[in-house]
Amino acid sequence: MTRCDGVTVHAPAKINVGLAVGAVRSDGFHELTSVFLAVSLYDEVTATPARALTVTCEGPDADKVPLDQTNLAAHAAELLATLHNLPPNVHLHIAKNIPVAGGMAGGSANAAAALLACDALWRLGTPREDLLTICADLGSDVPFSLIGGAALGTGRGEKLTELPIAGAFHWVLAIAHEGLSTPVVFREFDRLAQGTRMPPPTIPQTLTHALAAGDATTLASALRNDLQPAALSLRPSLAATLAVGTEAGALAALVSGSGPTIAFLVTDAKAAAVIAAALTTSGTCRTARVVTAPAQGASVLPTPLGQGLGTAL
Repeated sequence: MTRCDGVTVHAPAKINVGLAVGAVRSDGFHELTSVFLAVSLYDEVTATPARALTVTCEGPDADKVPLDQTNLAAHAAELLATLHNLPPNVHLHIAKNIPVAGGMAGGSANAAAALLACDALWRLGTPREDLLTICADLGSDVPFSLIGGAALGTGRGEKLTELPIAGAFHWVLAIAHEGLSTPVVFREFDRLAQGTRMPPPTIPQTLTHALAAGDATTLASALRNDLQPAALSLRPSLAATLAVGTEAGALAALVSGSGPTIAFLVTDAKAAAVIAAALTTSGTCRTARVVTAPAQGASVLPTPLGQGLGTAL
C-alpha cells in the first residue's frame, strides 16, 4: 500500500439552534430532536504514519485533552482500522480551537477529522455510509461533525436528515472560563424535570423554515434549548454573559448544547464585532469568537506545495 507523508483534516464546531429533550430511553440516553448548525470554528487533526497509535495535542485547552485510547480521535482510528483488518499505526496530532467541554462537539469534531484523515492516509476509500456508521458508534454528535451544514438529528442525535439553508448566519460565541460535563448537565435536567411528564421531543417548523429562507429574525424567535435551564442552574454566572450580549444588540441568545458556550445570533458582521467587543470587555467570559454558518463538515486540507508533513515514528 502506498503511504503518503500525512493528511490534515479540519472539522467544525456545532451549535444546537434547536434542542428538544424527551424521556430517558431503555439504553440510558434521552430521546432527542435537535437542529444542528456547523459554524466556522475548526479543530484540525493531522494523521501521519507511525509504529503505533499515538496522540498529541496543542492549542487552547490542550491540557484537558486525553492522549490515550480514551480520546475519541484515537478510538475513531481504531474502529476504522478494525473495519479494514489493519493495525491502527498512526500518529494523530490535534490542533485545538474548539473549547473542551463547551457544548460545541469539539471531541466529536476530532473524531470525525481523525476518521477522514486515516481513511485518506491509508488510501481506503471507505464508503460514506460506513464512515457514518462508525461515527454513530463513536458518539451522538460525531455523524454531524462529518457532514456539517445544517441537519435535523433524532434518536440520541445520531440519526440525521440534512436541512436546506440559505445565505449566511452571523454568530458570536462567548467561550466560558470553564467547561461543563454533558452527563452532569443531563442529570441536572432530570432533577429539574422530576415528576414532569415528558412529551415526545419536537422542533417547530418555523425554525427549519427560517434556516431554509436565510431569515435571521425569524430564526431568533424560534431558537430553543431544553438543556439551558440545567446549564444555568449549574453555572448561574452564565446569566450575566447572556445579559451582556443581549443588551449589546444580539437578536437572540442561547446556550449551545449542554453548555457552557453561549451563542448570540446577530444581524451582520458589523454587529458581531460590536457584541464580541462588549463580551470581551465585560469579563463574563474567557473570550468571544465571531463565526458564520453554515460551515462544511470534515474536510481534507491541501498540503502546501513542497511542504511535507514528515513521519512520526
